Amino acid sequence: MEKETTPSQSEWLVMEALWANDTSMTAKEVIQKMQQTTDMSPRMVRVLLNRLWQKGVISYTVDTQDARVYHYTAVKSKEECQKEKSRKFVDSYFAGSQTNAMAALLESARLTEEQYQEMQEILIQCRETKRNEKQPGKHLLKRPGNILHKGSAKT
Repeated sequence: MEKETTPSQSEWLVMEALWANDTSMTAKEVIQKMQQTTDMSPRMVRVLLNRLWQKGVISYTVDTQDARVYHYTAVKSKEECQKEKSRKFVDSYFAGSQTNAMAALLESARLTEEQYQEMQEILIQCRETKRNEKQPGKHLLKRPGNILHKGSAKT
């Protein structure tokens, strides 16, 4: 079994705090941020920070003024973690079949006509991106409107 390198559900909450911050954060700052939205104990936040470091998702530097203080920074972007989590989800629950995973998600979603249109545009862009990967100098997927990504679909 391969070593887990993506954040768990609880670890994801800690990562959200780090991703939302433009600079590194101390454990105390992460704890304060977490206490605004969860009832997670300070000890648990520290445990999660350690797990995230062990997974290579975050790094830290030791404070130059106080060696007991660590400054944590996200090593992996939210997008990188989402892609890795998605790949592992598809591998675990759909035997690696991306088509079956997408079909299951689409069948269970209640999408508006506008969201179906956006999905169609995303599929077209993905196809173009794949074609352009074979042609140097053309790449980058641009998503129109991001309607689906605003939490408006109900599953």
